Amino acid sequence: MSAPADQSVTTTYKVTGMTCGHCEGAVKQEISEIAGVSSVEAVAATGLVTVVSQAPLDEEAVRAAVDEAGYELVGRA
Repeated sequence: MSAPADQSVTTTYKVTGMTCGHCEGAVKQEISEIAGVSSVEAVAATGLVTVVSQAPLDEEAVRAAVDEAGYELVGRA
């Protein structure tokens, strides 16, 4: 089931291990490669990663992307 073209889904995840802007960039780059993702905002200070996508994402895909960047997905915030 796909969402209408004018709707998007925003999901916030908690990620551990990010400490700086480089960390944020690595997480953003990996998550951005998931199909359907339109934007990613990572904040090292809070450990929160906000993802805007065209449809709800598979959490395992997000977990794999965060893992690939070298950090750990705790779950949804």
